[in-house]
Amino acid sequence: MTVAPEHQSIYQNTVDVIPREELEGRLSSGRTLRVKLGIDPTAPDIHLGFVVVLKKLRAFQDLGHTAVLTIGDYTARVGDPSGKSKTRPVLSPEQIESNTRTYLEQAYLVLDKDRTEVRHNSEWLAPLALADLIQLTRATTVARILERDDFSKRFAAGDAITLTELLYPLMQAYDSVALDADVELGGTDQLYNLLMGRHVMEYYGKTPQCVMTTPLLVGTDGAVKMSKSIGNYIGVTEAPREMFGKAMSIPDHLMADYFALVLDRPMPAGVPMEQKRELGRSLIRTFHDEEAVADAERTFDAVARREVPDDAPEVGVGADEEVWIVELITRAGFAKTNGEARRFVRGGAVRIGGEVVDDEKLTFASADLDGSVLQVGKRRYARLTVTR
Repeated sequence: MTVAPEHQSIYQNTVDVIPREELEGRLSSGRTLRVKLGIDPTAPDIHLGFVVVLKKLRAFQDLGHTAVLTIGDYTARVGDPSGKSKTRPVLSPEQIESNTRTYLEQAYLVLDKDRTEVRHNSEWLAPLALADLIQLTRATTVARILERDDFSKRFAAGDAITLTELLYPLMQAYDSVALDADVELGGTDQLYNLLMGRHVMEYYGKTPQCVMTTPLLVGTDGAVKMSKSIGNYIGVTEAPREMFGKAMSIPDHLMADYFALVLDRPMPAGVPMEQKRELGRSLIRTFHDEEAVADAERTFDAVARREVPDDAPEVGVGADEEVWIVELITRAGFAKTNGEARRFVRGGAVRIGGEVVDDEKLTFASADLDGSVLQVGKRRYARLTVTR
């Protein structure tokens, strides 16, 4: 198939394009296409793995097409079962609303806000009557739904699959019907859902959308796709020092993928250590600013020499205070919740005075903390002082 030169950016860093000839025909028609990307706001932050598909949506924007960012505020109540071995917990409306706000703020670091149409799928899913839902279920069969790897594996293992989860692919597909999508984007793990969109659009008499998937970015552990729940992620709004330090921890064999998928450029020649430094600098320039680069790199080098950064924050404890290790971590600002702080302790990521703290119930007398250094992970330090 011949691809018009002006469309090359669309096909760069893609895996599936279905059907390719049809998409090229639509791109060449001169018509403004509606390009859909769905986000279920199940967490408050966006990481680099999601940036890969956001950049693809931006490529369509740059060619003059309409980017339709679809917030799954209704489907988030169900939870996308893609790649999951068990039912996902249900989020409260308040959590969904809060996550949506931060998702949009972070998505606009990649997308052109003025050229982005934001829609919430509660607009069309919430009003559906029971008769409408029954009609939607007629669009496919149980056998077809169970073709999904995650469902088939869970079914074979005798694990629970709720009827709600079985409806999820149909609900996401109905988004494309409501939006008259010409193209839908997603990671390769979303291929089944995207193809269901084509099928359901045809069922409702619509012209089926084209489907395009992007590669899944492997996380900093070098093992599985980047994920907040696994902890192998680099968040787009993480502090520059944290971002640089995480970039330096990426396995050598993944560097070419990070440059290609996140920065849209080839990996520079040189030794892996310098390539990682360049990646860290480039990420900070992209999501923060040039001024933060030198400080992040300098801090990384100080930590690598096992030095405590000069500007490590001071955390005060009362003169007669008995301090719980979990509270100390959150007080220092190294964890947003007690649960997150507990996970750091369980994972062996917490040190006081250079000694590992692995008991999440441990408390300290303030006199034992005065002048000590609290370390969480490889790059976060705080000096502990007694306030009188």
